[in-house]
Amino acid sequence: MNIELRKLTLEDYADLKESMLQAYDSMGGSIWPKSSIAKLLNIFPEGQLCIAVDDKVVACSLSIIVEYDEYGDRHTYKLITGDYSFSTHDPNGDTLYGIEIFVHPEYRGLRLGRRLYEARKELCESLNLKSIIAGGRIPGYHAYANELSPRQYIDKVKTKEIYDPTLTFQISNDFHVRKVLKNYLPGDHESKEYATLIEWNNIYYQGVDASARSAMTIRLGLVQWQMRLFPDMESFYEQVEFFVDAVSGYKSDFIMFPELFNTPLLQPYNHLPEIEAMRKLAEKTAEIVAKMHEYALSYNVNIITGSMPLLDDGKLYNATYLCHRTGKIDEYRKIHITPNEQKYYGMVGGDKVQVFDTDCGKVGILICYDVEFPELSRIYADQGMQILFVPFLTDTQNGYTRVRHCAQARAIENECYVAIAGCVGNLPKVNNMDIQFAQSAVFTPSDFAFPTNAIKAEATPNTEMVLVVDVDLHLLDELHHYGTVKVLKDRRADLYQVKLLK
Repeated sequence: MNIELRKLTLEDYADLKESMLQAYDSMGGSIWPKSSIAKLLNIFPEGQLCIAVDDKVVACSLSIIVEYDEYGDRHTYKLITGDYSFSTHDPNGDTLYGIEIFVHPEYRGLRLGRRLYEARKELCESLNLKSIIAGGRIPGYHAYANELSPRQYIDKVKTKEIYDPTLTFQISNDFHVRKVLKNYLPGDHESKEYATLIEWNNIYYQGVDASARSAMTIRLGLVQWQMRLFPDMESFYEQVEFFVDAVSGYKSDFIMFPELFNTPLLQPYNHLPEIEAMRKLAEKTAEIVAKMHEYALSYNVNIITGSMPLLDDGKLYNATYLCHRTGKIDEYRKIHITPNEQKYYGMVGGDKVQVFDTDCGKVGILICYDVEFPELSRIYADQGMQILFVPFLTDTQNGYTRVRHCAQARAIENECYVAIAGCVGNLPKVNNMDIQFAQSAVFTPSDFAFPTNAIKAEATPNTEMVLVVDVDLHLLDELHHYGTVKVLKDRRADLYQVKLLK
């Protein structure tokens, strides 16, 4: 027999479903749908643990992190899980909350539950969380409900006069009962819908000090790029490296270039139809990304490369790349293609929507027109996005106004920072790229901790320059919990939802 404790994966769901059905047969076989497991794995993969026996998953524990004072000791299971949506998960919270733990009945003699509890404790300690809290069932209570109150029953379990398969096990694993909860889990007839609020305290918890908070200050560098013709690729790279060097000199964590900032390189192909010229430019994209990857490593800065045409399987995309200073490269393809991009270049939209984990938190990327569609950034917000980067290219001021105001709205409605960077100047020798208008900026939510106009900083319009801006992620956490309004928390998930379909 081979027993392995590891992180859960979505590929385990078939085994997980079978084990859940067996474990909760007395509750009608209630199970978590695959979509819920997928969301947990997306927002907090390290908190979802399982045990496989001979490669079959037979035990599992699911967890989220919460800021416990927001909910207090009188919460329900529905409340603490955000109506089972896990919107209550807060990576900056102080408590590991156990939302599920079970063992397949046929494997309950192997002490697998103890392994899962120990793994949870190790996770709590490694994440420097204050405690583990969970609502525990008392499935043996129904046999004593006519003669004992829930508190009397719990006291007798503590003194080992009564054995309860769940509570006895929890007490033996150093958990203590904080409170009796009523109507905690509707449908739990064995427990008569009572539950114990159990807690395990992390004696190694260090709290959050000022130095930890200061580490949440992230420095952004935005390049407001002047369109100019380049005699060769070396001249182009010199200009790119100049900005990377300048921004890294200020110890920035990120630098962002604008959308299609490399279109001056179209000039040698100006005799071709626009669609053919853009496909010729796409042949240079891999080389440019490789060069920026080198800069990210050598200058120790995360680079959002600005967007470039990408030819893949005969289709032309508008793509940007996140070159991590750790060496990783992520790709994002513009989802919403403008009528101009379709007409002149035959571009098509991408179909992947996801946030990216960086050494400075979770970030999202949208390219220009994408920011005018609020659904995308809302999905990002549900995935934990803290900073949204928007490289853009607009020719006229009214086009810029659309991008700017939509970006400001995204910052407010998603409780995040939004950074936009665009191109300026003229490019008379490149078809369909004659003029550009831009004013790069960083926008904030609108509350007392932020500027009254919700603008952290902005560049001089239509002037080539670099904007270097500090943003404090801790302020987002404060806003999320204690803001004048709490946009993300106050959504009516019972009435409407925004869902990613692929």
